[in-house]
Amino acid sequence: MMRTDTPWRATILTLYPEMFPGPLGVSLSGDALARGTWSLDARSIREHGLGRHRAVDDTPAGGGAGMVLRCDVLAAAIDAASPAGDPRPRLLMSPRGRPLTQARVRALAGGPGAVIVCGRFEGVDERVIAGRGLEEVSIGDYVLSGGEIAALVVLDACVRLLPGVMGKTESGVEESFEGGLLEYPHYTRPRDWEGRVIPDVLSSGNHAAIARWRRDEAERITAERRPDLAAAQAASRSITGPSRS
Repeated sequence: MMRTDTPWRATILTLYPEMFPGPLGVSLSGDALARGTWSLDARSIREHGLGRHRAVDDTPAGGGAGMVLRCDVLAAAIDAASPAGDPRPRLLMSPRGRPLTQARVRALAGGPGAVIVCGRFEGVDERVIAGRGLEEVSIGDYVLSGGEIAALVVLDACVRLLPGVMGKTESGVEESFEGGLLEYPHYTRPRDWEGRVIPDVLSSGNHAAIARWRRDEAERITAERRPDLAAAQAASRSITGPSRS
């Protein structure tokens, strides 16, 4: 991950800036925010609204239900928050966007930060997506009332990977989606709980055997719960050959 001492900068464009930092103000992300590891600037799109009522939306061209965020208003908000030369990617939280992946999260966390636009209503005028180079990102195949909760998800996923946020570097490596697999099961004391006993291999002290067990369990769980990921793993092995003896 290529980073410098410069804080990771997040700018949020929303109609509800009071929703931030929200849960990001506590726990690891909150501590990192207080230390200056990252910064958060939540800006109101309505500051660039039109007329005495600061209008930000209008009826959809061609008719239909709902309202659409205006391209001129949103473009003005983006330009004020991310002027020319800003190296940060501009994201638009949208159910039609490309699914957010751990690989994309790592790329974002390794960069200077992100500008995140939170849509509302029926969506945003298509012209501003192209005109301001917005990358549409989805956190899942469902529809939310707005992009704010999705933006919090993106920020949480990125901030936890910033240097010094998690206690151990390994914590960000041995978890779900790293290496294309879901994470293996975890156990702790007591050894026997309600007749359910920690697998003997985890108490063996044989680190090679433990590593094999964890890999096998990760593959089993992935095959059961995410056959799409398991198929991708199988296809990758058929091209590159087995990753272990």
